[in-house]
Formats: sequence, structure tokens, C-alpha cells
Amino acid sequence: MPYQRRPNVEIIKFEGVGLQYSTGQAVFYELNYSLFAGTFYFLTGPSGAGKTSLLKLIYRGFKASGGRVSVFGRDVNSLSAAELPSFRQRMGLVFQDCRLIDHLSVIDNVALALKITGTDTRRAYTYAAELLHWVGLGDHLHNLSFQLSDGQKQRVAIARAVITRPLLLLADEPTGNLDAHSAHRLMSLFEELNKMGTSIVLATHNQALVSAFPYIELQLHQGRIQAKPPVQNRRPSDYY
Repeated sequence: MPYQRRPNVEIIKFEGVGLQYSTGQAVFYELNYSLFAGTFYFLTGPSGAGKTSLLKLIYRGFKASGGRVSVFGRDVNSLSAAELPSFRQRMGLVFQDCRLIDHLSVIDNVALALKITGTDTRRAYTYAAELLHWVGLGDHLHNLSFQLSDGQKQRVAIARAVITRPLLLLADEPTGNLDAHSAHRLMSLFEELNKMGTSIVLATHNQALVSAFPYIELQLHQGRIQAKPPVQNRRPSDYY
């Protein structure tokens, strides 16, 4: 995994990127910015600024209307449909709508992410159980996903996204449905993953959360990124 622990390496690069919705509304205009491997970024901006759209450009949920989006050194617009699954296997994705498989149990949803990579089934379930206990769902391993609350579903989705220790984690409002205690535990999990080399882009509208952690804030404003250096004199306990 050549991108781990190399913060001077560009893992994501936007070069003159534009995005326009089918309605004609322009979201980004000549967006230029580089994100570096092993770094933790908050992505912020008001509702409608394009946070979710930017994440979609990275994992090729959207195609840019113009310019070039490079991830892992590849122009994502040039990826064929056959190449997309292996490209995305190097990422962890946390969506606002969770996207769990309803007919599978909680532990099946999480273990499946490892099994797809070829991990031994017994090991996959062992790791899945350990991670679900960590996020506070040890008593719900065999529940079906539709039986869970929104906050519980979000924790399952996060466990599924991080279990493979991806090179890149893209998280869209991952703490939005969580209480402060659960959010704290999950931020700790993200931090541990980042220490192991995973690059993280976490979109959030929660400015108090951003201020409590010493990470770069990427503010979306009028279709462009404005980087704000981390606040060094705050501690997570100031928020929680």
C-alpha cells in the first residue's frame, strides 16, 4: 500500500475541476487543490455548498464536467466500469443513508466487506465482532439492519467502512445521528485509523466538532476550497 504514511504524496488532486448539475446549476468552477496521503481533513461549508458532491467526485459517484480528478494517481474519469470496483476497494465510504443490506445481520454486513477482499471467513467474523463491540453494538450482532435505530445503522456503516483499513476514508456527516459519547468513540476510531496511515476526508456541518480536533479544515465557499489550519489549543474534551 504505497500511499500509507507518506504525507508528501498527493492522494487526491483536483485540476481545473468543474461540476454542473443536470439542472444547469454550477457547483464547482476551476477547482484546484491537492490532498496528501496520511492526512486528516474536515470538509465544511453551508448546506448546498457541495460537500457530498465533492466526495462523489473522488469515488467517481459523479463525473466532473471539466478538468481532472486524480485519486491514487489515476484520472478517475478515465476509469472503466470494470475498473471501478477494484478502485473503490481501496476506499472506505460512509454515506448519509448508510446503505446497509437489509436482509443481512449486523455482523454479516460488516464481515462482508472483508470477505470480498479474500479474507478467511472465520477471521472476517472475528474482526467484525471486535469492531462492533468497539462501536457499542456488541449486543446487536445478529439483529437485521432494519431493526436498528438511525444512529445504530450509522455505527454499523462506519464499522463496515473501516474494517478493511482502507487507504482512503470518505465520510459524509458520520456523526450526524450520534449522541456525543458515540461521536467521541467514533472520532477516536478515525484517529487510530489515521495513525495507521489512512487518509481521511470527513464532511460535517458541526463546527464545534471541527474546532475540537487539530486537523485541517477545507471550507467550501462559492465553488472553491479555502484551507484553514488546525486549531492547536483545543482538546476533544472541550467539545464532549
